[in-house]
Amino acid sequence: MKTLTPLSSFSGVRPVVTIVMDGVGLAPESEANAVRLARTPNLDRLMANYPWVKLKAHGTAVGLPTDDDMGNSEVGHNALGSGQVFAQGAKLVSASIESGKMFASDAWAALTGGVKESGGALHFLGLFSDGNVHSHIDHLKAMIVRAKADGVGKVRVHILLDGRDVGETSALDYVDPFEEFLAGLRDASFDVKIASGGGRMKITMDRYEANWAMVALGWKTHVLGEGRQFPSAREAIVTLRDETHAIDQDLDPFVIAEDGKPVGTVEDGDSVVFYNFRGDRAIEISKAFEGGADFDKFDRVRVPKIVYSGMLEYDGDTHVPSRYLVAPPEITNTMGEYLADMKIRQFAISETQKYGHVTYFWNGNRSGKFSEEYETYEEIPSDIVPFEQRPWMKCAEITDRLIEVISSGKYDYIRANFPNGDMVGHTGSLEATICAMEALDLQIGRLLPVIDRAGGVLLLTADHGNADEMAEFDKKTGAVKRNKDGSLKAKTSHTLNPVPCIFYDNVTADRYTVKKDGSFGLSDVAATVVNLLGYEAPSMWDESMIEIR
Repeated sequence: MKTLTPLSSFSGVRPVVTIVMDGVGLAPESEANAVRLARTPNLDRLMANYPWVKLKAHGTAVGLPTDDDMGNSEVGHNALGSGQVFAQGAKLVSASIESGKMFASDAWAALTGGVKESGGALHFLGLFSDGNVHSHIDHLKAMIVRAKADGVGKVRVHILLDGRDVGETSALDYVDPFEEFLAGLRDASFDVKIASGGGRMKITMDRYEANWAMVALGWKTHVLGEGRQFPSAREAIVTLRDETHAIDQDLDPFVIAEDGKPVGTVEDGDSVVFYNFRGDRAIEISKAFEGGADFDKFDRVRVPKIVYSGMLEYDGDTHVPSRYLVAPPEITNTMGEYLADMKIRQFAISETQKYGHVTYFWNGNRSGKFSEEYETYEEIPSDIVPFEQRPWMKCAEITDRLIEVISSGKYDYIRANFPNGDMVGHTGSLEATICAMEALDLQIGRLLPVIDRAGGVLLLTADHGNADEMAEFDKKTGAVKRNKDGSLKAKTSHTLNPVPCIFYDNVTADRYTVKKDGSFGLSDVAATVVNLLGYEAPSMWDESMIEIR
C-alpha cells in the first residue's frame, strides 16, 4: 500500500490535468521549425503570460546511455509517470553484451544450442539502424559474432529499414558496411546472409494492434519467404526507391533469393531473435511467433517449430515473449500506483497511436490498471491512413472527451497525449506538421476555459522534440541542409531539444512559486503533480518544480 503525506500548508487543487504534446520541442525559429511556423495563438499566449520551464527530454535525463541519444515517447512517459530515471533498454542491452551476461543466459543457450543440434538457422529480425530508440545495429553485430564463436553454422538477418530515428534515406549507409562486416565473418563453416527486409512502417512493426496487416505482411516476408525477390538488399532498396520514391520507413517488403529460392525462410528447428529492445512495436510479432492454435489475428499458413526470443520482455504482465535475453528495467513506485492507493480518481486518454504511452509506459511498462475502481482509461481508435494525409489525427475527438470528463467533476487527475507533433513529424512533411500543430493549438484553446470553469490547473508539456526540427542541419555551420532541387532535406527523427512545461493555473497560482533556477527533466513532473494535488512527493522521486508558499 502506497501512501502520500498531505502538505501542511496547501490542500491542493482538483482536477490537475497533464497534457503531453507528443513531439513538440523548443528550438530557435527557422524555416524547418513547424512549431514556430504554425499559427498557434493559444500556445503563444500561454508561453507569454504563464510561468513555464524547460525540461530535458533526452539522453541521461531519461535513462539513455549518453546525451547524444535522442529521447523517445516510451522513455519519456516512463519518466513522466514514475518521477524517476531508470536505465533504459539500450543501456541495459549494451551492458549485458559488454559483461557477457547475455551470452551466459539460458535464453542464448537455447537459441544457439537448438540450431546446432538441428543444423537449422539462427535468425535475427529487427530495426536495422543505430537510432538507439528501438534497437542498435551494434547489438546485432555483437550477437552475430558471438553466434559464430559459439559454433552456430547458419545465420539469417531480416532487416526492417528505419528512416525515422535516422535519416529518411540512410538505409544504404547501414546495408553496405554491414555486407562488408558479414563478408569478413563468412567462411566454409559460417553461412551468414541478409534474408529479407522492408520499411518499418510497412511491415512487422505495428503497435497497439492498430494494423495487424503490417504484421501479417512481415510474417509472409520473413517466415514464409513470399514476396518480390532480389539478389541483394542493396538492389532491393535502390530499385524500390526508384519505382516508388518512398523513404526508407515506407519501402515495400523484399525477399533475398538465389536461383529463384529465398535464402532465409524460417523452418522447423530454427531459432529467431527479435532484437529490438523497445516493447511497443515488438509485442505483436512476438505474439505471432509464440501464439498457439487459438491465434486469430491473421492466417500464418504454417507455424514453424522454433526457439523464439525477444531482446527484452516486452510486456511484464502478459509475459510476452516467454523467453528474452536481457531483463527489462524494473520501474517501481510510479505515480499511478500511489494515486490509486490513495483513492485519487484518475482518467487517461489518447488515440491508439499513443494510448499505451499514457497507460502502459506511464505505469512503468505495466499492462492493466492499479485499481479498477479509481482508474479509467479510454482509447480513441486511430485512423489507418498516412498521417500526413490527415495531420489533425484524432485531436478533436480526444478534446471532446476531455471536455466531458473535466466538466463531470468525477476525476482528480487527468492525463492525455496528443500524438500530432510526433506522428506527423515522423513523415518528414513540413506542411503537414504545421497543420498538425495548428490543429493541436485549436484544441488547447477549447480546453482552457473548461479547466477554468472546473477550478483546475493544467500542466502542458511534451515528451521529446520532433516537430521543432523538420530538416537536417549542418552541424558545423548550423545551416539547413537542402536537396539538389533546393528543397529542405527532411528530418524524420526526434530531436535533442528540451520541451516546455507550462503552468496554466488561474485558481491557486498564488499558493506556490514555479522554480526558475532548477535543471529539470521529465521525471520532475510527477512530484509537481502530487504537490498540486496537495501531497508531499515520495522521497525516491525527483524534485518538484514548484515551491509551496
